[in-house]
Amino acid sequence: MTETNKDLTHDSIPGPEDIRDPLDDLIARTEADPGAPFAPEVLHALKVLQQDDRTRYEDLRHRLKHAGCRITALDKSLKDLGRNKNSGGGKQVDQLIELAREADLFHCTLDVAYADVQVNGHRETWQVRSKGFRHWLTRRYYEATGGAPGSEALNSALSIIEARSCFEGPQREVHLRVGELNGKLYIDLCNDVWSAVEIGNDGWEVIGEPPVCFRRTPGMQALPMPEPGGSIELLRQFLNVRRESDFVLVVAWALAALRNRGPYPVLVLTGEQGAAKSTFTAMLRSLVDPNTASIRALPRADHEFFIAASNGHVLAYDNLSRLTASVSDTLCRLSTGGGLSVRQLYSDQEEVLFEATRAVILNGIEEVVTRSDLADRSLFLELEAIPEEHRRPENELWSGFNAARPKILGTLLDAVSHGLMRLPDTQLDRLPRLADFAIWATACETALWSAGTFGAAYSANRDEAIDDIIEASPVASGICSLMTTRVEWAGTATGLLKVLNNTVNGGVRNSKGWPKGPQALSGYVRRVRTSLRKIGIEIDFDRVGHGRTRTIRIFRKVEGAVKRPSTSSASCESMQDSRKNNDLNGNAQRTVIAAVDVNTGHREDETVRINCCKNNGIDVADGADATARTFSGLKKMDVSIMQEGRERNRQTDGDSYPASE
Repeated sequence: MTETNKDLTHDSIPGPEDIRDPLDDLIARTEADPGAPFAPEVLHALKVLQQDDRTRYEDLRHRLKHAGCRITALDKSLKDLGRNKNSGGGKQVDQLIELAREADLFHCTLDVAYADVQVNGHRETWQVRSKGFRHWLTRRYYEATGGAPGSEALNSALSIIEARSCFEGPQREVHLRVGELNGKLYIDLCNDVWSAVEIGNDGWEVIGEPPVCFRRTPGMQALPMPEPGGSIELLRQFLNVRRESDFVLVVAWALAALRNRGPYPVLVLTGEQGAAKSTFTAMLRSLVDPNTASIRALPRADHEFFIAASNGHVLAYDNLSRLTASVSDTLCRLSTGGGLSVRQLYSDQEEVLFEATRAVILNGIEEVVTRSDLADRSLFLELEAIPEEHRRPENELWSGFNAARPKILGTLLDAVSHGLMRLPDTQLDRLPRLADFAIWATACETALWSAGTFGAAYSANRDEAIDDIIEASPVASGICSLMTTRVEWAGTATGLLKVLNNTVNGGVRNSKGWPKGPQALSGYVRRVRTSLRKIGIEIDFDRVGHGRTRTIRIFRKVEGAVKRPSTSSASCESMQDSRKNNDLNGNAQRTVIAAVDVNTGHREDETVRINCCKNNGIDVADGADATARTFSGLKKMDVSIMQEGRERNRQTDGDSYPASE
């Protein structure tokens, strides 16, 4: 208990001479904080001064204006204060503040004011500015006085209660649907009596007043009262999955969503019309975080995602056709944790902060996830087409599902408890991108399946996802075609674009997804390098030579092939020996690596003649880039070495190299 909350003894009661005048040092306090005159005790003192000594008040008002106070707002506050007092509002404010002492006031880490109140024998947690707390306070005022408070008095009282929560109340963490304390998980059932499920490593039980605080948001619905003794196969009959491994991944996603911490994998459902994608999505969300608007359209702006994330533990988006780069990046942040700040309304310096990690479900007919960073965070499921003879009426399907939901939830809670027990001893030989998710699912799996079931399903799903991402990316597919007969390629982005343009067909070159310049190509390559690495194609970016030219090296390890030096090493050696290789005309003959044959490991070198007087400092990798050759039946480039040398001279004489190369 703080000093201010201790009971005052007779000796510690202050006398009149010890009570500080709220107007003392008001000018100095206003210069440091322009909001100081708006404190309730200061406003009351100013109102008294305005009525008793008008001359002194006007002098003080003039000095407050020059100290930085917003005089127009101050005059309005004093006017409202006088109106409240004349109408009995001042008395109402005092009564409301006194009634609010029944609540346990506190604030969260973002300085948002909360109150724990007792309603019909159970505890509820509400933001001070929420409708829930306003209704509670209005109800208590009616019970105490038999009347209703005025709106101005209620707003004034809420402002003071909010200040008390932030400055006098303790700081606590407030959870949405799922919380954790002392190694135990708590799941808000969101029912009328505010009960929750407590899950430990020795089992679970429903408790009436959890030791953690949960908040409620509009649209949240109650989970069923869980029942023991069920089987995970009860869920299998309602989900339209093709393979048992897909069902394992669905259950793993649900088990991850029942934790209070991420990362959470993004569940991506695809399938043709009539594959029950929307029903699948709605059922899966209803197991973890039911909501009146269970599946929604995709937001258009980043802040709309985070507003939805602040109001729901699971986000489900339906019938998608494509994801923009910005939306893909936002989903990545929601999967692994991220934040967003926007300017507060009617202010220039204040920010509103959003921070969330959420489980996400996406569904659509097409392959909507095409960027490797989001693909690394996703689970991909393709749903089966449902024959007409096997279709069921929706009412019948949901009726059966709702009847089985209590036992399905109880089975998932059993697996969560098992996971809490095994988690400290669970380790993986190799950690994937979402390592925490993989470890958690592995810890839980033996409650439902044999050891290794999840790992095999997850690994196969990731391999299929890599193939789909490469197939969906024309740049990744072009690089794969380029490297079918090579071990290594080295050069600049400009040279790589020329080679890829010769590798792919005209339809791909003219498509919207094909890069039109070296800078765009460099960005595409950086995005797909992770996926290509997983199929054995490595990509390095470097700067070489005195000119610090940007280079790209693409290579893959082939058993029995000759190991090649890096582009940087070859270029530096060539630059050091450039004077030794000058001919009588002052041209340097530089030998560069163009490519290495994949079948024989043979290294093909090419000599490029460059004018040393005009090209001093040009990196050898550019020559390698422009003179790259293909092998083993691929079409030879029909540009001669001398033509390439003259083209290089023209570029260096007339145009500087783009910064993206």
